[in-house]
Amino acid sequence: MKKSSLTGLVMLVIRRDLLLAMRRRADVLTTLIFFVMVVSLFPLGVGPEMDILRKMAAGVLWVAALLSSMLSLGRLFSADYLDGTLEQMMLAPQSLSMLVLGKIAAHWIVSGVPLVLMAPVLGVQFDMPAQALGVLIIGLLLGTPILSMIGAIGAALTLGLRGGGVLLSLLVLPLCIPVLIFGTGAVGAVSTGLSAVSHLSLLGALLMLALVSTPWVTAQALRISME
Repeated sequence: MKKSSLTGLVMLVIRRDLLLAMRRRADVLTTLIFFVMVVSLFPLGVGPEMDILRKMAAGVLWVAALLSSMLSLGRLFSADYLDGTLEQMMLAPQSLSMLVLGKIAAHWIVSGVPLVLMAPVLGVQFDMPAQALGVLIIGLLLGTPILSMIGAIGAALTLGLRGGGVLLSLLVLPLCIPVLIFGTGAVGAVSTGLSAVSHLSLLGALLMLALVSTPWVTAQALRISME
């Protein structure tokens, strides 16, 4: 019964944040348009050499996905902070960590899932083979939630600070390096004829570790920022 109530609580928070996001469609489209523009500019700048484009494709897509996901991190808790909803969440008898998990999940659905869906289309610009595109999609499905969870910690720590966007980038970007390494490594392994299982397994392990730890850490960071 308790497990069912906690699941219902998370789903309620996800539904609420998704409804609010649909009212601010411009913010959602900004993230996706930025991702498309960054990825599309690289072939124009580098040139039409397909060998070079294939080698850099995974890195370009992953870096663009990271930068795009960071665009919306500043809004993860700011609206609730300004209207007092966040304070009510902290006073509620329910677990703040579960409420945070719901908000992170909603953020990933709004900002991460569109990037995953758009990535294979953009990968065609780099002449990526079908197998590499498949590994790229799997890697992004495992990695983009980690980016959202790590970003949530930074968003909580910089909540209400003047110039918090710059500080947020400084906090989050170094922590996301392992995700980029394993994500691009998986695609690179397939391109050279090797197995991508080890890289994807490490991404899965990072996802499990982040899922267990980041909601609690983010909740504590929110309590510190609200004091």
